[in-house]
Amino acid sequence: MSSSTPSRATVPGLNDEVRALVRLAGAIAGASPQAVRHALEEAATKVRPIWAEEAILQSYLFAGFPRALNAMRDWRRISGRAAPPSEPPDDQVSLTHRGEETCRAVYGSHYEKLRENIRGLHPALDGWMINEGYGKVLSRGALDLLLRELCIVAACAVTGQERQLRSHLLGARNVGASAEQIEATLDAIADLMDGSGLHAAKDLWLRLQSVASD
Repeated sequence: MSSSTPSRATVPGLNDEVRALVRLAGAIAGASPQAVRHALEEAATKVRPIWAEEAILQSYLFAGFPRALNAMRDWRRISGRAAPPSEPPDDQVSLTHRGEETCRAVYGSHYEKLRENIRGLHPALDGWMINEGYGKVLSRGALDLLLRELCIVAACAVTGQERQLRSHLLGARNVGASAEQIEATLDAIADLMDGSGLHAAKDLWLRLQSVASD
């Protein structure tokens, strides 16, 4: 995370940069186009560009390509930044290895059960989850895994994906996020959700405290 001293002025637990980052992730996933543009404008002044672009890139896993494409298009206009050079393709073995490592870090002792459950849904989904999700996207080195998990918590909370939110609340803790940082993430996106959605997300986190505590 940023080396600057965390700001306590607005949301305890997150500095201004990380607060703007998780708000961007939440807005892209489920807020109105106007809210997304506002989050992008805030990110353009507070978030290092590589972090913002990684949050936009990973949003396609949770919000789909249309929202990710629209967000990146608006980011190019708002930030004034051109797209970076093309990246060399990853080989399949490397993607699988990185994906398994990252997924195991997030799910901890529940990793093997997760793989079994997803294979039971469809083997293709298991392969896509590891190679595409955790290998190609969430293992990219430009954004720390802890920050990625906080962004995922924001995205899942705003879209009301309770099962995935539960997994990534625990996942954020598994990769080093503090309870204060998670609570601050939920507070940071409060205005992007209706009252019932925010209550549900906070209630879920409270129920997980005994599981996620140190």
